[in-house]
Amino acid sequence: MSRLRAVLIGSAVGLLAVGCASFPEQPAPTGWSPAPQLTPQAGPRPELPGELPKGPGQGQQPGQQPTPVPPPQGCKDFHPAVVGTCLAPVSGVALADVNETTGAVTALATERTTGRLVRVSKDVDPVLVHAFEVDASSDGGLTGLTLSPTYAEDQLIYVYATTATDNRVLRIAPGDVPKPVLTGIPKGPTGNRGVLAYDRTGALLVATGDAGNPASAADPNSLAGKVLRIDGSGQPARGNPTQGSRVLASGLRSPGGLCASLDGTKTWVTDWTPSADVLYRVEAGKALTTPAWSWPDKPGVSGCSSLSDAVWLTTANTPGTLTLPMNPDGSFTGKPEATLTGEDGFGRLGPMLALDDRTALAGTVNKAPGGTPISSDDRVVILVRPQGGTSGRD
Repeated sequence: MSRLRAVLIGSAVGLLAVGCASFPEQPAPTGWSPAPQLTPQAGPRPELPGELPKGPGQGQQPGQQPTPVPPPQGCKDFHPAVVGTCLAPVSGVALADVNETTGAVTALATERTTGRLVRVSKDVDPVLVHAFEVDASSDGGLTGLTLSPTYAEDQLIYVYATTATDNRVLRIAPGDVPKPVLTGIPKGPTGNRGVLAYDRTGALLVATGDAGNPASAADPNSLAGKVLRIDGSGQPARGNPTQGSRVLASGLRSPGGLCASLDGTKTWVTDWTPSADVLYRVEAGKALTTPAWSWPDKPGVSGCSSLSDAVWLTTANTPGTLTLPMNPDGSFTGKPEATLTGEDGFGRLGPMLALDDRTALAGTVNKAPGGTPISSDDRVVILVRPQGGTSGRD
């Protein structure tokens, strides 16, 4: 796993900031702590297909201009950070493998409206893993994806899906049909989005919408509008605030991102409320009532990554990402910095999974209403956290 972390920094640092370039291999970063959800993400440095000549300071002669990335040709995307192309709007991403021989990255992605779970890799057509029967008539569908903490050994995949009768968590093993893990999560005309993550103990975190009924989010006996903490069989995880209860925290409406820090000290969830997009810090047994940050302009704050010195967020209604500089105690030190908003980015982004303090896997949602897709959209991409940004949106 440490090799992959060095890999992704070595593969991608400087890429999005200059809009081009291949990357020199760099030494492994020091001081990070392994997290269970990243267990399967181990491998050598991925030599991303389509790497371009190096930018200034990365092997080119002084004064030589960076080589721009050619525009895509249909589903073929020349950007070295693009892993998968020509998908429906992406609702979940996971890093499955890095080939020991070629360095090729393989990722998994879910599509909200089609119910497809696909395997993607550079310049290869998406491979269907499973097509789930979902109801995507509201904001639901296939909205959450995560891998078992021991995915390298068991190959278990977890998804969050809206069915004809409820919202539920399903588990799929190689060569098997999906098995229900947690069913009966209320379904309604809105508030059906759900997202998944693992905490450092190996417990599965499930953020659920309120199914269009805000009262359900406050009801301790309802699974709606909650952050749930369960084991692999759907039962309450050990150490929950209330013995026998799956509820970790309550008060959500329509969550879009859920992330835990590598050291296990911080967990965050994003939510869309009637008045603003918000970011909550999840604290066991406490209601989610006071946002850590809010965006009244509603840029569509979605996926999140909890880094050592910031919370990094994607936005589904506007292009780019937002970075909230953070103190070690989780308090924020300044306004959000907007980055990857122009040609150096990939447009509008939905799901996000931290791979390192500098890199994340993400999915685009440019084909969703209001977007401006290019021929290779929607895509699974490796994001690089730029150093510095533009004026923030608060």
